[in-house]
Amino acid sequence: MANSVNTLTLDDTLTHLLTEFLKQHIIPSLEIDPNQLAYRWVGGMTGRLEPIQVSSALSLDDLIGIDTQKTKIIQNTKQFLAGYPANHVLMTGTRGAGKSSIIRALLNQFKDQGLRMIEVSRDDLQVLDKIRQAINELPEDTSCRYIVYCDDLAFNGQDENYRTLKSVLDGALDSEQDKLLVYATSNRRHLLPQLMKDNVNIYDGQTDEVNPYETIDETVSLSDRFGLWLSFYPMNQETYLNIVAHYLQAEGIEWSDEIRGQALLWSSSRGGRSGRVAYQFSRHWIGQLLLNQGNE
Repeated sequence: MANSVNTLTLDDTLTHLLTEFLKQHIIPSLEIDPNQLAYRWVGGMTGRLEPIQVSSALSLDDLIGIDTQKTKIIQNTKQFLAGYPANHVLMTGTRGAGKSSIIRALLNQFKDQGLRMIEVSRDDLQVLDKIRQAINELPEDTSCRYIVYCDDLAFNGQDENYRTLKSVLDGALDSEQDKLLVYATSNRRHLLPQLMKDNVNIYDGQTDEVNPYETIDETVSLSDRFGLWLSFYPMNQETYLNIVAHYLQAEGIEWSDEIRGQALLWSSSRGGRSGRVAYQFSRHWIGQLLLNQGNE
């Protein structure tokens, strides 16, 4: 009798462990609604696509000082939506220069032409194959096309998530997609770290690898699979002030020497000039002005 109870308990334990294992490793089937403008993947490997609302306030005209980058990414996106060949896009450079904002503005600009977005974090890149499969299973007459958006993309030398992204971009037998592109932003040009000691070891012969230059090739192989590279640079004072003026004038606030001085002081306190800093100052100034008017 005792043996039967022990066996039953063991079976229950194994069943529970197996159930928990499957919960953690099996990704639920995905369903994508073409009427939903944007999704975000949440919940890790066993997560889901969660519909999100994207602010419609930001337009491409609001992004000042990055005309060259805008022209190139708009052209690429138009080709994609028209069903013509287009490239995956990697945007790199200084922080706060408009890399993420241009993604939101693109959706607002082209949503009526069938553009849709799916945001996936760096740690969840292993679900890309599942997302790609779900897009492939959409009805043939679906006119929507999807950009998978990865923000702040970067990996360390031990991170294997980048191999999944490499396969989706260019490497798997079905990597060529007419309804899916990847647009990514990063502060690191080659996405993987490049260390001086690696070069020193190669030149001095202090490495155990038979073909050490293959290590260098591996560090740049991911960024090479993005067909379009866009670089964003620190902005000058004039551009910074033009962005501030643009946001203030949109609220009917007249430009003045006082605002100019305060805007420059604000950027100095933040350690640099960028579109993000300009936007943050404009919010500060507009909010302060409205609060003072309300208290009068």
